[in-house]
Amino acid sequence: MLIFATMNHFFNHTLRLWALFLLMAVQATSVSAARRNQVKQPKQQQQEADSVRLWRVYMDSLQQVHDSIFNAPVAVQPHDTRFYRLFAPLTFYHQPMANLLDLEDSLQLYNGVASVDSEVENTLFHVYLQRPDLVCNNETQLRKSGALVKSSEKPIKQKMKLTEHTATLPEEPSVAPVGLVITKPNFWSFSGDQSLQFMQNFVSDNWYKGGESNYSMVGSVTLNANYNNKQKLKFDNKLELKLGFQTSRGDTVHKFKTNNDLIRYTGKIGVQAAKRWYYSLQMLAYTQFTQGLKSNDHYVYSDFMSPFNLNFGIGMEYSVQTKSNKLSGSVNLSLLSFNFRYVDRKELAPRYSIKGNHRTREDFGSQVTVDLNWKVSNNVNWRTRFYTYTTYENVLMEWENTISLTVSKYISANIFLYPRFDDSTARDEKLDYLQFKEYSALGFSYAF
Repeated sequence: MLIFATMNHFFNHTLRLWALFLLMAVQATSVSAARRNQVKQPKQQQQEADSVRLWRVYMDSLQQVHDSIFNAPVAVQPHDTRFYRLFAPLTFYHQPMANLLDLEDSLQLYNGVASVDSEVENTLFHVYLQRPDLVCNNETQLRKSGALVKSSEKPIKQKMKLTEHTATLPEEPSVAPVGLVITKPNFWSFSGDQSLQFMQNFVSDNWYKGGESNYSMVGSVTLNANYNNKQKLKFDNKLELKLGFQTSRGDTVHKFKTNNDLIRYTGKIGVQAAKRWYYSLQMLAYTQFTQGLKSNDHYVYSDFMSPFNLNFGIGMEYSVQTKSNKLSGSVNLSLLSFNFRYVDRKELAPRYSIKGNHRTREDFGSQVTVDLNWKVSNNVNWRTRFYTYTTYENVLMEWENTISLTVSKYISANIFLYPRFDDSTARDEKLDYLQFKEYSALGFSYAF
């Protein structure tokens, strides 16, 4: 369309110029004829009429040439690549200028059909004249650049293997089966820690202040098995085992004697009453492994099941748990508590407030148990237990403190502080009813 519009505009402009020129010539001729109208001869009038007729025939001929060029159908094939030069970046081609200089090819017709190549070249020539600033390349540079892909002269042979039958692939399901395994929830949790601590003190026989050498060892095991269904019910179990021995040169009666001896079980059943409060039933049972002795003394102060204490308490328990989990534990308050005491060695019954010819003692009262664990830092941990029981006549209070200093994963140092108050025992002249025990040790430890 751009080609035909351009050529039509150029040809009409040319025809108008020629028509204007002829019209001016005719008007000039008519004016001269009017002035000489009186002296004209019949022969001259005939010549003027022939001139006008000739002008009209010439104009008709020009119109026929115009229609034959611009109204003739142009042979355009689908996907004709000859139009590429019109839409590619504008390039100066040599052929349009060569065709312009060839008069025979300027209006070339093929069987009444205009040549597409000539129309494209004429359009390019018009653009070269009107907008030379759009030309960004020329045909000489394109020829120097060469073709993008050089065709290979050698034919390409394809290697193909034909088979008579191809096995069909098995159809795979669009959705792969998923194995769903539902496991029963486990509400039990288990934990524990073990340690083996050593202590040593050496004093020479001639030490100016006196004293004696001693060696000691303490082993402890703590096991926890707790049940919590995350709804209303929980069941806590804790077993503590401690046994330690010492030896000293000053004791000529005993080669070994215990310095730490404990078997204690604590069990609690709780039903949730509020967010952290539980209705609880607590059972506490404790005794020791072997005989309790003193240096250079044959008297046995305690033994296995002598005494044996069993305590039941009904009350409320508060669960302690901070957001950082550094402080955890529980506080048990049993307003109604029953205590049972048994002594297997009958001669020890009076020592443990059992009167008469009996081995047992029963009484009612109230008890409070506070069990906390505070992780002070990554290497320091403080575990404390406070227990008190009263019959409103006698009071028993125990406060156990264990401070653990972690040296490495398997090595730690412990400091144990244990004050105790019991007004049911014989009164001491110096400490009254107060008792105290302390030791520090270094050894191996492992927790899970």
